[in-house]
Amino acid sequence: MSFSILMAQRTKPTTQKPPVVQKFKAPKVKTTWAKYSDGSEIGIEEAVSLLNSPLSITDDKNVSYSISAYQFLYRKKGVTEDEETGKVTPVTSIVTRSLRSTPLPAKFVNLILEQLRRGEEFSFFDVLVKDGKGNIFFAPSFKVKIK
Repeated sequence: MSFSILMAQRTKPTTQKPPVVQKFKAPKVKTTWAKYSDGSEIGIEEAVSLLNSPLSITDDKNVSYSISAYQFLYRKKGVTEDEETGKVTPVTSIVTRSLRSTPLPAKFVNLILEQLRRGEEFSFFDVLVKDGKGNIFFAPSFKVKIK
C-alpha cells in the first residue's frame, strides 16, 4: 500500500520550453572626447581644457548612447632615485579610477593638472553604454597622448 501512495504522489516531468531570448547585436559605435578621436595627440593646453569635457559614445547615425560605467587611466611619467648611488631613473606609473559619470570629477582633474607633462596618456576603457531599450554593451576604448 505504501508503494502505491508513493507512485500516486510522483509528478510527471514538465515539458515546458524555456523562454526564447532574443540575441542582441550591439551597434557599431565610436568613442570621442570633445572633438578628439582615439589615438589623438594633443598639447598640454588642449589637455587642460579636455579634462573638463564629457566623453561621448555615438553610432554612425549620430545617435548618442548613455554611459553606465567606465575606467579612466592616467599614465604619468616620473623619476625614481637610487638612494645608494643617487642615480635618477625615469619611470611610468598609472592612476586609474572606476567612474559612472562624465566629465571627470573636479577633484580628480585638479590632481592630474598638478602633475601633467608631455609624453603622458589618458585612456578610457571598459566603457559600458546603454541603448534606448536598456541593452548594455561595451564601447571601444579610447586613448589620447600628450605631446
